[in-house]
Amino acid sequence: MNWTFGTFLWSTLVLFFWITCIWMFIAVFADVFRRDDLSGWGKAGWVALIVILPFLGILIYMIARPAVVADYRGSTRNQPVGPGRPYGGSAADEIARAAALHDEGKISASEFEQLKQQALSH
Repeated sequence: MNWTFGTFLWSTLVLFFWITCIWMFIAVFADVFRRDDLSGWGKAGWVALIVILPFLGILIYMIARPAVVADYRGSTRNQPVGPGRPYGGSAADEIARAAALHDEGKISASEFEQLKQQALSH
């Protein structure tokens, strides 16, 4: 085969799109299997849709998937999950939330101190 600059550019573009497609499939499959809010049938349905209609299935999944909890995607994701910390938040995060509730007048000073001590004890 005679390689010209045009065939080289075309081959590079095709390779880029193949790698992008593979990356999209891996990312969406990982997201489907990582989610705890989907049942087994829900996961199987999404996988079947993505396999049967690849690009349309990925587009529909990206539009229709439920929002992820902010704490799950945040920087506290790799911290150990404790009994009082369902998403792995730190004691400082819990104290900051309690302080915001206290500043808004939703909890009293004694409740704030109790929540602070509870956060520090975990």
